[in-house]
Amino acid sequence: MITAPTFYILAAMAVLLVGISKSGFGSGLSVLGVPLMALAVPPAQAAAILLPLLIAFDFFNLIHYRSRYDRTNLWIMLPASMLGILIGALTFRYLSDAHIRIMIGGIAAIFVINYFAGQKRERHKTEPDRIRGSFWGTIAGFTSFGVHAGALPASVYLLPQRMDKTIFVGTTVVFFAIINYVKLIPYALLGQLNGENLLTSLVLAPFVPIGFWLGIYLHRRVNERLFYILAYSFLFLTGVKLLYEGITHL
Repeated sequence: MITAPTFYILAAMAVLLVGISKSGFGSGLSVLGVPLMALAVPPAQAAAILLPLLIAFDFFNLIHYRSRYDRTNLWIMLPASMLGILIGALTFRYLSDAHIRIMIGGIAAIFVINYFAGQKRERHKTEPDRIRGSFWGTIAGFTSFGVHAGALPASVYLLPQRMDKTIFVGTTVVFFAIINYVKLIPYALLGQLNGENLLTSLVLAPFVPIGFWLGIYLHRRVNERLFYILAYSFLFLTGVKLLYEGITHL
């Protein structure tokens, strides 16, 4: 089991932020989980440790958001996401730690730029669309498999629809819960769910209910704009650091 104190400080922060995001704000900042943990351990190991914790969050969230989700978008996105997971599993062995760090850092930076750019332009409300939904669903499945970063492509598709915030969060909860359960199969086949990683996940498990309840609390009360400005700024800095590390280790 990992014993470095630095890892557990970063991992505790990551699990809490992932929980707050998934439970309160639609999974957007769950992309921060692997980048934070990857500052202390290899990215692939960080993703493996985080997966059981994501599934634990999904259990709580599915109970809380039951019946509050958009079925049309799920029917469009979920089949495509399975293809993305398959592509991710087939290409997993060909990506080095440097490549994964670059991918995580790039996704984090793009996610932040997309968020702040969206604040400066008026968006027209869109409707569910099978072509766009299938495309972004495939990308979400692929990025979710490798680094649990499917929230960016999913948000690119869902946010312009301007649905009620609770329906939006509930839709992402169901979408990523199904994806995470499916990911257990290739993760196990690839040897990612080994004893060391599972034991480390177990040590971090007490932070799951804390993150969940914080997310529910903040969903109801926090100034969402301020929260996202601070969190996305931190995410951008983390992403830039990982990009630098990945490029210098190529």
